Amino acid sequence: MELKTYQKQVIDDLQNYFDYLQNHKQADVAFNTYWQDKIGQYNPLSGEGMRPYQNTVPNAVHLSIKVPTAGGKTFIACNALKTIFDAMPDTKTKAVVWLVPWSNLLDQTVKNLSNPEHPYCQKLNSLFNNRIQVYEKRELLQGANFNASTVKEQLSIMVMNFASIRAKNKDDRKINEQNSNLANFQINEIDILEGTEREALINVIRSLNPILVVDESHNAESDLSVEMLNNLNPSFILDLTATPKQNANIVSLVSAIELKKEHMVKLPVIVYNHQNIEGVIESALHLQNKLEIEAKILEANGGKYIRPIVLFQAQPKGKEDNTTFDKLKEQLIKIGIPDEQIKIKTANKDELKNIDLMSKDCSVRYIITINALKEGWDCPFAYILASLADKSSEVDVTQILGRVLRQPYVMKHSGTMLNLSYVITASVKFQNTLQNIIKGLQQSGFSEKDYREKDIMPEFVKEETKQESLDNFFFPEQVETPAEVENSFDVTKISYKPDESFTTTNSTVFEIEEMAIAQNEQFQKQIANVENVNITNQIYTEVGMKVKQYKMRESVAEQAQQIELPRFVIEVPRSDIFDLGQGDTQLLDRVNLLKSFKLSDKSIEINFNKVSADLYKIDTEKTTNDGYKMVSVKIENNVQEQITAYIVAKPKESQIKDIAYQIVKEIDKMPPISDNEIKKYVNRILENLSGNELLDFLQYKYSYTKLIKDKINQLADIEAEKIFLEWIDIDKITTQANWKFETAIIPSKIGNDIGNSLYTHEGDMNGLEQQFIMEISNAPNIAFWHRNLGRGKGFSLNGFKSNHYPDFILVTKTNKVIVVETKGSDRDNSDSASKLRLGKAWEKCAGSTKFKYFMIFDRNAIDGAFNLEEGITRIKQI
Repeated sequence: MELKTYQKQVIDDLQNYFDYLQNHKQADVAFNTYWQDKIGQYNPLSGEGMRPYQNTVPNAVHLSIKVPTAGGKTFIACNALKTIFDAMPDTKTKAVVWLVPWSNLLDQTVKNLSNPEHPYCQKLNSLFNNRIQVYEKRELLQGANFNASTVKEQLSIMVMNFASIRAKNKDDRKINEQNSNLANFQINEIDILEGTEREALINVIRSLNPILVVDESHNAESDLSVEMLNNLNPSFILDLTATPKQNANIVSLVSAIELKKEHMVKLPVIVYNHQNIEGVIESALHLQNKLEIEAKILEANGGKYIRPIVLFQAQPKGKEDNTTFDKLKEQLIKIGIPDEQIKIKTANKDELKNIDLMSKDCSVRYIITINALKEGWDCPFAYILASLADKSSEVDVTQILGRVLRQPYVMKHSGTMLNLSYVITASVKFQNTLQNIIKGLQQSGFSEKDYREKDIMPEFVKEETKQESLDNFFFPEQVETPAEVENSFDVTKISYKPDESFTTTNSTVFEIEEMAIAQNEQFQKQIANVENVNITNQIYTEVGMKVKQYKMRESVAEQAQQIELPRFVIEVPRSDIFDLGQGDTQLLDRVNLLKSFKLSDKSIEINFNKVSADLYKIDTEKTTNDGYKMVSVKIENNVQEQITAYIVAKPKESQIKDIAYQIVKEIDKMPPISDNEIKKYVNRILENLSGNELLDFLQYKYSYTKLIKDKINQLADIEAEKIFLEWIDIDKITTQANWKFETAIIPSKIGNDIGNSLYTHEGDMNGLEQQFIMEISNAPNIAFWHRNLGRGKGFSLNGFKSNHYPDFILVTKTNKVIVVETKGSDRDNSDSASKLRLGKAWEKCAGSTKFKYFMIFDRNAIDGAFNLEEGITRIKQI
């Protein structure tokens, strides 16, 4: 199981934050700068931008990931652990406390993380070399394979629920009591939590300075919960939620449209409001039958096994009473539903325990509940939510709606109705019910646009109910209270024959099917058009974040919207077309050029005299009063004496193997260069070093690793450019007009207003850039100019370099496009020359009569580039 595109973006965002942390040293500064570069400065008056970092747990970096329900938060977290630990010193104990709010979610998490057949466990094993151990609190208290030695050698994941840390009852208090099973752990005085005994489990955990993964973290916002997090003495906290609360430091967020594109969810939700409960039940039964017939046809034609399930949301009278649910089950059995197909799941009665609802051997098709199937309950076969509330009630499906959204097998099914989910109600307060449906969608990370509804409740019934409510208000003594009307219905009014194989004649199901087909078609068009939308704006708007945008100036908008800039594309073999969905070409990526790249015959000459000791990794440092805080601290010269002594004591061959392993791990992925290629290359370097030089490598590992990685990138650049030029000559690489100006931009900082700009405000500029554009902006031939944005926001020259973002795009009054890169005379000329060669190749392939590339220096221009004055003169003549 590999990461989906949007899941990989979450991991990339997390890594990007760590890059900011390395540069800015402090967690809050890194976070604030990270978001400022993405969406501009925070404005507390307008609420635009991301509000500053919230330091609720002072001893840890505290970040939040927002992913809608069914988006794979747990799988993302498994991958994120590798990214987090890689950002920390090698001496950091790989201890994780995985916190969940409920016992059912705890059982599910332990099972999935421990099961070697489950994708979560498989991913963790692949990332941590099959050295992981998952513990429950009981095992930790018993010291079962949990001791000071094991935690140093493996990834230890301690799955606990919030109550275990809050310690309100006798069993939970054991975490704070002396425990001889844990005597082998060394507990420092500073790690002992006030009011606990030294060798208590809580203090062992505190001594490990663990990573916290907080699942459904919106449930951990109270003062008590924040105290719980602080008590664990974490070094890093990763929140997972679909609905971040006010204090969440969101590092990455996923739009619902991304889940729709990847077929993760059954959307839209089709909502149908009936006249009475009998109509709800009859439609639910017929709709389940319709879906199951469609599922059987799908399976017979080679599709996956699906057994659609109805969730009957019952309404108890007063306090939850199991007799209410048993009575409802009896009534369904009277209709003819087999007993084994109906299960009750409430707070006090769980007939689903130890049942695998996804198994072909399982017969369950109907589940009676209230809100017991909340977050953490997972069955993609749940398709229909049927509310049995009395028609005068406001139906609250907020807590349970997310349980029918997960798409079976994460794929689009050929049967249209199997790609959607359904809510059936009978409420005269239907508009209030719809608001609860919207709340349910929002709590799952979706929007008010993700449902479609039909209401057939007669108006006179609604008026009568209003009158009854008024009578009840003014003359309460005259109104009789009906005896136990909740969930009551007349079995004789329901037409259904479950024991026969039949095709439904239920008119409601026909209407629902018609709605489903129409809305599914509309949804697919929305997904197909998503690439034409300002994605950045869409994501932040969808989650309610205000982002300051700057639109095109009206005087030039029409001209700008007609312009398309070409980028390099590469031919795609015919067999790959269907996978890509992009015709017979795709955007060229540097990876395409390096598929045959080998390091085996490349030079290993590296000037290690340039080693710098100024690299950082995140760690804790002592503060005056509040314990520790998370910062990025200098790590070089901190020789890890025990590890060094251990390695140096070995024969040279073993030393090389150990050091190579650490360096390759630090270099991480460099696609498409394989880990094995990198390992062999590092070994070749180490084999030529003396014993003292190997010791130096250990002492300055991060600096040496950076030089090796830079050398590999340099060699790859040379190879990529060579292949690029060869493919250009044989027309394997061409250009294709496929980039357009956004209708609005979101710069990280705003520059000074200079005339003739494309947008009402442009991005910030340095001195040379501002000097250049002031000279050229009012030239008679220039229609408008744009300060091109970087970091994935603007136009890039894709090719043998990893995306070159030029500084400016100029458009003349005759629609010629001039792309300009400005350079100070102090810049690295080798990098400038490489960018210039790429730019000129683009100009030639795109058509030099319409597209031009200029590189302009303030002085001392390299061959093929221009000094400032000469460049401006040339541009004015175009």
